[in-house]
Parts: sequence; structure tokens; C-alpha cells
Amino acid sequence: MLQVARLSPDMLGDSTQLVADFLISQQHDDGGFCDRAGQSDIYYTTFGIAGLTALQLPLPVESLTRYLQGWMPRISSLSLVELSCLARCWAGLPAETRPSELASQVMSSLIEFQTSDGGYGTEKGDSIGTLYGCFLALSSAQDVGESLPEVHSMLRCIRSLKAADGGYANSQDLPFGLVPATAAASALLRHLGEERDPEIQPWLLSCLHPDGGFVVGPGIPMPDLLSTAVALHALNDTHCDIGPMKEHCLDYLDTLWTARGGFFGSWEDDALDLEYTYYGLLSLGHLSL
Repeated sequence: MLQVARLSPDMLGDSTQLVADFLISQQHDDGGFCDRAGQSDIYYTTFGIAGLTALQLPLPVESLTRYLQGWMPRISSLSLVELSCLARCWAGLPAETRPSELASQVMSSLIEFQTSDGGYGTEKGDSIGTLYGCFLALSSAQDVGESLPEVHSMLRCIRSLKAADGGYANSQDLPFGLVPATAAASALLRHLGEERDPEIQPWLLSCLHPDGGFVVGPGIPMPDLLSTAVALHALNDTHCDIGPMKEHCLDYLDTLWTARGGFFGSWEDDALDLEYTYYGLLSLGHLSL
């Protein structure tokens, strides 16, 4: 994703500096990056690091290291989302800054999120895995340079979440596919060495909105930036020609752009944040190819 997001300045042109200024402005005094309420947050810090890296800007390594070190004593009590964000943040910093015990602590914690169906839940004690949990677990292990044990057992969980409509649901209580879950399934199947699911590409294309952008699932009236970014990423992964949709998607992104240097998440959104700004960069990167 970062490799593609690095191409976004080709589309941003002179506006690249506006994005850079916005990203830099979002760092909190404690070294982390801010959520929508202006408080430092490990989740948003991942997007702060990714955004700066995508624009090839220097990272504030010293302050970020200090912030991340503050999370280490709590590592055994973190949710899977928090744990994966911590691993991802450390992976974005120079190797010499990372704690020597990081990999062993992350891997020990990951085991506690494994579910009986071979997948991973986002909270300890979850009985059934989700695609989001599987995606985060595999990503976390890769970020600390390790491999998940019995990784192919995860395939049982992934296959159980294939919906009748051709997409993938995040959890078993949802009978229909969603774009983020389907994009996650596409990435997981590739990393696990499985053949591509031939239904993924046409299902994702069915979520393309007539005015550009992607909706989160068939029948949803409004596109959003998260769905757009991950759909474009997954379609690129399936070698889909996105040329015919390029202009419409660029028009859609333009409706979410603001001269304050960030992107809104949808037409109903009225607040800028680091997450959606990064998804804007990822989308622009794919549309520049």
C-alpha cells in the first residue's frame, strides 16, 4: 500500500505541500498523532506515519519512539487493533529504535486472539474469527518479522465468510459481502498462497458508484473513501483494468478534497482526519498508474 501511496504526489501536484502541512499539524505534544477529538491515538498514529512516509517526509523519530515506548508495558492487555497498530508503528520507524522484546511480546499476545475456527478475533475470548481479525493478525506478525503458527488453518475461517452474493462478510452474523472485508480476503488469500477467487473482481466492480467511488456493498446509495481505496487496491491486485473508471473516481475524490490539506471520508462527513487522508493518498496512487 505504501509503495502505491508514494505515487500520490503525481496527482496532487502543488497541493502536496498542503497535505504535508496537514499531516505534520496532527502530531500531538506527546509524540503520537491525533484522533478526531485532538487526542493522541495509536490507531491514528499508524496513518500519521504512513502519510508522512508516502510523501517521503522525514519522520519525527525521537518523539514517536518516546510515544510508542509508553505503550510497551501495556502490550499484554491490548486489543488486537491496538496491538497491530503498535506493531505497524514500530515497523515504520528505523529498526534500531525497536525494542528487542517487541517480536516475542507481539507473537505471545497474538496467540490469545486465535479462535476455534482457525481465525482471529479482535478481542481476547472471541469464539469466532473475523476477516478483520485475520488480516490484523497476519499483518502484525509480518510487521515484527515473524510467521503465524498454523497459518493455513486461517483458510477455514476465510472460506466460511464467503457470502452468497460473491463477496466476503466480516463475520458470520452478516449474510452479505462488504468491500473492506472482500479486499481483506483478497489480500489474505494471496499471502497464504491460494489461487485468486474469480468472483472477487466482478463483485467489487458491482460496488462502483455511477458518480465515481465505491460503496461499501451492493445497494448502498453513497460511496465512501475507505471502500474506494481498498477496492482500488484489491482490483489492482487482481490485475483489473481501472482505466475506464479513472476519471469518475478522480472526480469523486475531488468532491472530498479540501484546501486544508485533507480528505473527508464521504459526502456526509464534515471532519478531516489522518485515516481518510491516507486513504485519499492510496486512491490517488492507484489512479496515477
